[in-house]
Amino acid sequence: MTTLSTLSAPALVRRGLHDGWTVRAVGGPVAGGVDGRSYPATVPGSVHTDLLAAGAIPDPYLDDNEALLKWIGLCDWEYRTTFAWSPDDGADRHELVFDGLDTVATVVLNGTEVARTANMHRTYRFEVGALLREGSNDLVVRFASPVRYADAQSLALGYRPQVNKHPFNAIRKMACSFGWDWGIDTASSGIWRPVRLESWRTARLASVRPVASVSTASDGATTGHLDVHVVLDRATSEAGLVVTVTVGAPGEPTTVSATVPAGTSDVVVPVDVTDVALWWPRGYGEQPLYDVRVEVAPEGARRSTGGRGASASAPCGSTRCPTSWARRSRSSSTTSRCGSRARTGSPTTRSRTA
Repeated sequence: MTTLSTLSAPALVRRGLHDGWTVRAVGGPVAGGVDGRSYPATVPGSVHTDLLAAGAIPDPYLDDNEALLKWIGLCDWEYRTTFAWSPDDGADRHELVFDGLDTVATVVLNGTEVARTANMHRTYRFEVGALLREGSNDLVVRFASPVRYADAQSLALGYRPQVNKHPFNAIRKMACSFGWDWGIDTASSGIWRPVRLESWRTARLASVRPVASVSTASDGATTGHLDVHVVLDRATSEAGLVVTVTVGAPGEPTTVSATVPAGTSDVVVPVDVTDVALWWPRGYGEQPLYDVRVEVAPEGARRSTGGRGASASAPCGSTRCPTSWARRSRSSSTTSRCGSRARTGSPTTRSRTA
């Protein structure tokens, strides 16, 4: 059982749900030694690795075991866990977040169906506040056979040319699950990326997309232009919010704030960085990164600036993205990796209204 602690001051709390899972076959041509049995499951993971860890199947890479284990992809599977929860103080939303479900899944919380999914390649987020109960909560994820689903979809969608013995192009699942010239045919299922419960209030950053360009003056000076596209998920549309972007430049970071009025959920925050250091191809120069920090806070929340950066006294959420300005002749592009640690320094602050 996973035990979840009570939310206090933080505006966003993420709680991993990776413990106490079991897996069992619930339909299809289940092998005799596996039928009716539950096995400990690793999350993130897959049916094949769980059965292999339990000693229920041989190594699929050895001998002719690939063919002997093809029944796994023809079966339906059920993952199950229990977690303890108590009401959170001040949280407006409680969301069940799956970073990856492989593939045809039905999510059930405390006996109520939450959602059905059929795409391995995306994240799913579900509001479950009304379904959570104080004490023990039962979470179940049932996976339908990917082989049988793909076969049915290929008939429903009509024939699409492909080079595999399975219609891999009729299901949103990685094609090599059904075998390739370099890999075996497993057609596995499972919770293949992390799962968590997120509790938050007011608003959160739904997506952040920094788009960079660069201009060069006649004297050779370069200015980096960064348009940070921010989409918010709101618990209420009535509150005004402030999105603050800080670009960490050597010696003097630049901070720009934009107001997001009540009733709107997106904003583009423009930031200019003077004398920007360009990213050069290997052998032609350095590859500098500029750390970008994005915060959202309620409008009117007190902000403080100090010798080591800017921070909001009541932030709803934040993210960090290292960004570079790349030079290609006279054009430019951007690279960005969200979620990395930001460097801080004394900020220069400007404001604007969206």
